[in-house]
Amino acid sequence: MPAMNRMRARQVGIPCGKIAPGPHNAITDVVGVRVGHYTLTDCETRTGVTAILPHGGNIFREKVVATAYVVNGFGKAIGLSQINELGQLETPILLTSTLAAPKAADALISWMVARDADITSINPVVGECNDSFLNDIQKRALQPEHVWHALDSASDGPVAEGAVGGGAGMTAFGYKGGIGTASRKLPDELGGYTVGMLVMANFGAQADLLIAGIPVGQELIAQADETDLGDGSIMMVLAVDAPLSSRQLGRLARRVPFGLARTGSVASHGSGDFVLAFSAAERMNAEATDGLERHVKRIAEDGKLLTTLFGAVVEATEEAIYNALCMAETTVGYQGHQREALPLDAVRSILQKYHRLSDS
Repeated sequence: MPAMNRMRARQVGIPCGKIAPGPHNAITDVVGVRVGHYTLTDCETRTGVTAILPHGGNIFREKVVATAYVVNGFGKAIGLSQINELGQLETPILLTSTLAAPKAADALISWMVARDADITSINPVVGECNDSFLNDIQKRALQPEHVWHALDSASDGPVAEGAVGGGAGMTAFGYKGGIGTASRKLPDELGGYTVGMLVMANFGAQADLLIAGIPVGQELIAQADETDLGDGSIMMVLAVDAPLSSRQLGRLARRVPFGLARTGSVASHGSGDFVLAFSAAERMNAEATDGLERHVKRIAEDGKLLTTLFGAVVEATEEAIYNALCMAETTVGYQGHQREALPLDAVRSILQKYHRLSDS
């Protein structure tokens, strides 16, 4: 029997929580957010870049509230300290390969200053994961024009997932990983706010994989490889349209690891697990302040609203990781190394065995 075609987690039958997703079940369900990719698959090159834009305007002039949270700091992310100091994001977010991160940051600076001649200081934000199993990482094949293409082509609507953009060479739980996204929309009585998540998944030991609480990784392999510590990394980008302060965003960001843990991660010693979070609800124009004060709208610290937002963050994170695994295709890369796609037909059978298969 031929293997199932690649499809998203819900299509496979994976139960994905209680809160309804947005129309695209993607980070772009947060109005204004755009995503673009550039994928390099030349010979032994399996890498690329993914760009996330909080809105379509001049981000440097119209900053958004943001925060960063480090789950495990074995990584080379760029730009996090200023985000946490000022509570603001002033550039798009790029996701790429570890050794390409400085090149991506430089290309992002060039892209920004080409659009604003008055910029003399800027904080480029780049997240990275190590794709050296499938990619000739020392080649550092990513070029400025690749970054610019991802930025210029970024759009709203459905988001390509799996082995695309920055996720082209990534591995998750011993299978092909990469880019995944999901969203949640709160009911109208709780503001109707949207939570969006996009991940670049490159982490986890095969035996640790959990799906809907089921030890799918252990079911898929006859014997666990005890030398596989699950080292790797995951970049998690959280977007919301609720009007939040950076402190409130921090509370949401600290719930992201709960969704990560649901998939089986323990944030191993050698894993770089980072959360970047922003609110698209308000654009902060520094030139539009009234005197010495800025009057802003913030959600009330209401227990029901915040708890529901926390749950939405956890669910979207978990499902985004599943989508990365479910959509990624088997990939052959550097020196003939190969990562098999997660076998979706087997996953369905396992979930059915445990009476966890969803019909939604």
